[in-house]
Amino acid sequence: MAEQLSRIDPKNLIRESFRIEGIGAAECRSIFLDWAMSLPQDVEPIAAIRLLLDHYAPKAAPGTQPHPMIAVLVAGAQASAVTPRRRGGRAARMDP
Repeated sequence: MAEQLSRIDPKNLIRESFRIEGIGAAECRSIFLDWAMSLPQDVEPIAAIRLLLDHYAPKAAPGTQPHPMIAVLVAGAQASAVTPRRRGGRAARMDP
């Protein structure tokens, strides 16, 4: 598991976000964006997010507010599940 985590989070951005005391949702979204942009091309984003959730979500203290990065990861997994439809060329410039 540690090897997989180091492959999908080579800069340790997600890991370090969980260590920052008092971090907010906005900072977590910024960190997530940086993480997503640095993700290796051969790594499937939704699979990587699920692995991160499997690793970090259970470590949240029961009975406390969930870490804001958990909510960001969940939202990222849901957004990644929707395949965007690209419209290019003339179709992108024309009204539907």
